[in-house]
Amino acid sequence: MKYIGAHVSAGDGVSNTPLNAHLIGAKSFALFTRNPSRWTSKPIPQAQAEAFRENCMRYGYSPAHILPHDSFLINLGSPDAVKLEKSREAFLDELRRCEQLGLTMLNFHPGSHMREMETDACLDLIADSLNGLLEKTAGVKAVIENTAGQGSNLGYSFDQIARIIDRVDDKTRIGVCIDTCHAYTAGYDLATAEGYDKTWAEFDSIIGFSYLCGMHLNDTQKGLGSHVDRHAPIATANLDREFWSRLMNDPRFDDIPLILETPDEAIWAEEISLLYSLDSRKSD
Repeated sequence: MKYIGAHVSAGDGVSNTPLNAHLIGAKSFALFTRNPSRWTSKPIPQAQAEAFRENCMRYGYSPAHILPHDSFLINLGSPDAVKLEKSREAFLDELRRCEQLGLTMLNFHPGSHMREMETDACLDLIADSLNGLLEKTAGVKAVIENTAGQGSNLGYSFDQIARIIDRVDDKTRIGVCIDTCHAYTAGYDLATAEGYDKTWAEFDSIIGFSYLCGMHLNDTQKGLGSHVDRHAPIATANLDREFWSRLMNDPRFDDIPLILETPDEAIWAEEISLLYSLDSRKSD
């Protein structure tokens, strides 16, 4: 069964995110547990955390289908010692917020070398950051999101993600989220049937499907291998209906959160409905 949702707003409080997801027909959802554009945020009031848990139960959302996203400022591979420490402190806070909310995953972008250090050294630093932070927390898996490789961002190849995973001590606390837009613009040709099969064969060989914890469902304005991150509504740009039909009927992507991050939230309900209509197995 597919669990399609969207990254819903927490502007009216995290406790209302399950309701916001329910209103668009989502079976999964993502959220920010704090302001993604600030280094620090006020703690989540315990009453809010309890209300969040209650609303998840009310609307039928399991932690297995909720994929919170960390702050955009965090860079666990920063070559700047001050920013690295701030990033680690902020990520620790993110992990603890997930613990408080009863969530079991935290999605994050790996990091960036800022053109000030070697790629492998930066990937190793990201893994080192994760090892120290995971030791201080429990029950929350750090889920690496692949990137488009824009600028000096890392994590755009399966090999880079695998290097991080290989150096994380507790393999039960690490996972992967694949963004379809990022994968395509990083050079993985998901748009053709042959490219689709080749991409997922490479993923399984290099990383392994056992690490796949979720996906971000986005079409892409930019072309194959462009390394530019520009999301587009479903089936309106480079990833056509044939691709989305293949994905929706592929059992390898059952039972994980499939999260829309498309640019027009006003049509999320329509996009969710469209995607479910492409599933010939009628799993909805």
